[in-house]
Amino acid sequence: MEKNKMAFILIILGIIVLAFPLLGVLPFSILTGFGVLFLGIGLILAGYVDMKTSKSLGIIEIVLGVLAFILGIGFIFNPALFTFVASLFIYLAGLFLIIVGVAALISKTGGTRWNGVVALVIGLIYILLGYLIKDPFTLGLLIGLWLLITGVLLLFQKNY
Repeated sequence: MEKNKMAFILIILGIIVLAFPLLGVLPFSILTGFGVLFLGIGLILAGYVDMKTSKSLGIIEIVLGVLAFILGIGFIFNPALFTFVASLFIYLAGLFLIIVGVAALISKTGGTRWNGVVALVIGLIYILLGYLIKDPFTLGLLIGLWLLITGVLLLFQKNY
C-alpha cells in the first residue's frame, strides 16, 4: 500500500512540474546549491587546518572552497546557473564518450569496435540532451516527465 501512495505522489508531482516546469528546477538548484555551499565551507576550513602541514595543499583547498562557495550561492539564487552547469557537464561527458568511441573505432581489435559504436551513439545522445537542458524550462519538463514515468512504473510494479 505504501508503494501505491508513493506512486500517486510521484504522478501528482510529475503533473504539477509538467504544468509549471520551472517549479521542478528550483528544488534541484537549491538543494545542489546548499550541497556545494557546504562543500565550499568544508574545503575552506580544511585548507586553514592543512596550512600548518602543507602550504600548497592548504592554498589549493581554500581556492577550491571559495569557488565552490560562490558556485553554491549562485545555484541557490540563480537556477539558470544550475541548468548551465548541468548542461556543460553533460556536453563534456558526451564529448569524452565521442572521443573514446572514435578511438575504439580506429583501433585494431574487433571487440572494441562495437564498444566504440555504442560510446559514439551515447555521446551524441548526451550532446543532444546537453543542448536541450540548457534551457531551465526544458530541464523542468524533463524532470516532470521523469517524475511522472517513475510514478507510473512504480504503480504497476509487482510486489515480491
